[in-house]
Amino acid sequence: MRVLGVDPGLGRCGWAVLERRGGRVAAVGYGTIHTDGAEVAPRLAELATKLRQVLAAHRPQALAIERLFFNANVGTAMTVGQASGVVLLLAAEHGLAVAAYTPPQVKQAVTGSGTAPKEQVGYMVKALLGLASVPAPADTADALAVALCHLNHAGLAGAGGLGGGAASAASTEADWLARAAPTSPGLSRKGGGR
Repeated sequence: MRVLGVDPGLGRCGWAVLERRGGRVAAVGYGTIHTDGAEVAPRLAELATKLRQVLAAHRPQALAIERLFFNANVGTAMTVGQASGVVLLLAAEHGLAVAAYTPPQVKQAVTGSGTAPKEQVGYMVKALLGLASVPAPADTADALAVALCHLNHAGLAGAGGLGGGAASAASTEADWLARAAPTSPGLSRKGGGR
């Protein structure tokens, strides 16, 4: 399975393509897209163009994105939301299954703690992928962590992961919950979609 992980942002958008080959995960490509300027629309267009290049070059089978969890800065929340919209549009254009993870979910999957500092996330990404150094800037390390999180979740959900689309994603989550706690009626899927 090949997945594109994205840490969305307007000024800096981290991206990472990871591939699971047998029992190993390899980094296919990663980086951070930078945009500048006072006008938002041209920056979103630039982000879309550069992400299309990533999609064309690496041809992922699924997309995982970090979901905005909480942000007291309304301006930052707006631009992250706008960048996320571009990412989701491109995923739809390319027919990619999408999974969204909160920062605590990503940290938990990579470090074992949902409250790990960014430095620990970067270190664990380096260690897990066998990279020569901690990926920089932090947006790149975060995108790698999002992709790792997705591969971990897809592995738990069973062979094939989320490659079958949104309906498959919902059924694999339900299957996982059934296997995780078949006799616990209190454990159920909370809330709506991802």
